[in-house]
Amino acid sequence: MSKSVLAAIDLNREEAGGPVLRRAAELAKMDGASLSVITVIPDFGQGFVASFLPEDAMAQAMEDAAERLRLYVDRVLPNHPATRHVAEGTVHHEVLDCAARIGADLIVVGTHEPTVTDLLIGPNAAHIVRHAKVSVLVVR
Repeated sequence: MSKSVLAAIDLNREEAGGPVLRRAAELAKMDGASLSVITVIPDFGQGFVASFLPEDAMAQAMEDAAERLRLYVDRVLPNHPATRHVAEGTVHHEVLDCAARIGADLIVVGTHEPTVTDLLIGPNAAHIVRHAKVSVLVVR
């Protein structure tokens, strides 16, 4: 029985996030658990690329992602309470870090049909499944 469910959503693939978010909400409701939703934006880094961006680019990107996530969750799960988290960095690292930080005992992630690149590098969902200290539900 879960007390805290974390759903990981990619705002660049909103159509794939709907089933993940709805399933996570369903499981949270069944168990009387809290629901949190996270999206991760890539880190601009401190190197060459970052030098071409305005100083406040990351802060603006985080603010924009937070607003997009708020609108998305409200559209997919109207009238369902959910805590929203926006992180910057590597998806699998940030999802696992957030899960530990909030005490999630279930992580719900989506996946897609694997490509050759996924087989060589490993998709985020597989990385989360391998390294999570709690149960992970993968929604296709």
